[in-house]
Amino acid sequence: MSNDAAVTKSTATDAWYPESSKALYILSQLVGRDFKLKYRRSALGVAWSVLNPLLMMAVMAAVFSTLMRFSSDAIPSYPLYIILGNVTFALMSDSTSQGMGSIIGAASLLKKVKVSRWVFPVEKVLFGVVNFVFSLIAVLVVMLFVQVHPTWTVVMLPVFLLYITVFCCGLSMLLSALSVFFRDVMHLWGVVLTAWTYATPLFYPIEILPDWMLKVERFNPMFHYVAYIRELLLYQRMPTLRLNIICIGFAVISLVVGLLVFRKAERQFILYI
Repeated sequence: MSNDAAVTKSTATDAWYPESSKALYILSQLVGRDFKLKYRRSALGVAWSVLNPLLMMAVMAAVFSTLMRFSSDAIPSYPLYIILGNVTFALMSDSTSQGMGSIIGAASLLKKVKVSRWVFPVEKVLFGVVNFVFSLIAVLVVMLFVQVHPTWTVVMLPVFLLYITVFCCGLSMLLSALSVFFRDVMHLWGVVLTAWTYATPLFYPIEILPDWMLKVERFNPMFHYVAYIRELLLYQRMPTLRLNIICIGFAVISLVVGLLVFRKAERQFILYI
C-alpha cells in the first residue's frame, strides 16, 4: 500500500477517533511501510542493519588503529568504541536526513487530506530508531567478540534512546520546515553532517583533541550522546548526573525550537510544496 493510500484509508475509516489516536495510527502505518520498502528487494533483508555497522567498524578499526594508530590505552576496546560512535551518529544522520524531506515528499497527500503534519518528520525518526535497535545486535556481537560483557548498566539504554529520539525529532521538524521554503537546506545539510562527523570523536580518541577543541565539544550534542552510550556499554558505568542534564537539555532545546518553527511555518506549507 502506498503512502497516500495508507494514510487516506486511516483518515477515512477513523475520522471519528481523537486526533492523537489517528496520528499514532498513521505513525505506525508509515513506519511499517518504510521498513517494508527498505528491505523489499534485499536478499539479506533486516540482516543488513546488523552487517552494515559490523563491516564499517571492521574497516575503520583496521584503518585507524593500524595505519593512523588512533587507538588509546584509555579505551578498553577500540572496535567497540568505533561501532558505538558510528551507530549513534548514524541514527541522528539518517533520521534527520530523511525527516528533512518528509514534508516535501508527502506533498501529494497533504493536498488531499487533513492530517497532522508533524507526523511525517517524526515518523522518519522513529524508523531510524527501529534500525538503531537492530544495529544493537551488531554491537552485542562486537561486545562478545572483544569479551566486554554487558552489565546492569544496559538498563539505562531506554533512557539514552529517549534522549536522542527527542533530540532528533526536534531537529527533523526544524529541517523539514526550513527545507519547504529553502530547498538549499537539503544540500547544505549533507555538508553539515560531514563536518559534524569529523568534529565528533567517533573514530579517534578524545585525548588527542587540543584544549580549545574540547571547549568547543561542550556545544556539540552528538559528543554528549555518543559519550553517554559509551559510558553504558564500553566503560560500563552509570553516566554522571551532569551528563544526563546536558543530554536532556539538548533534547528539550531541540524539540522546543523545532516545534515552534514547525508550528509557525506549517500553515504555509501548502503554498510552497
